[in-house]
Amino acid sequence: MMEIVIDILSWGFILAGVFFVFIGTLGMLRLPDFYTRLHAAGITDTMGMELLLIGMMLQAGWSLATVKLLMISLFIFFTSPTATHALANAANSVGLRPYGVPEKDLRRTSKEDV
Repeated sequence: MMEIVIDILSWGFILAGVFFVFIGTLGMLRLPDFYTRLHAAGITDTMGMELLLIGMMLQAGWSLATVKLLMISLFIFFTSPTATHALANAANSVGLRPYGVPEKDLRRTSKEDV
């Protein structure tokens, strides 16, 4: 009986993860500019992968594979938002403007403006 509950939970997590990754893919295809696409990919990628990994951990049970999946999960949890922030910061540094924002509304961050 407990195996059935764990299977249902794990497949629920896996399907929820697939849903988030699919929504992120749609966001990458449909959104208008770099920043909104980066937001869609960064948020849904992290959440989708974490849900997928939790589902796989439930399927694996208590084993070495679960420990490895947990380590991968922690790595993704910390590096994915950091990479998203670094990409957005790099795009801002080279002057990539967000969609629909006029030049005068952008906040200056150069040394001359401080």
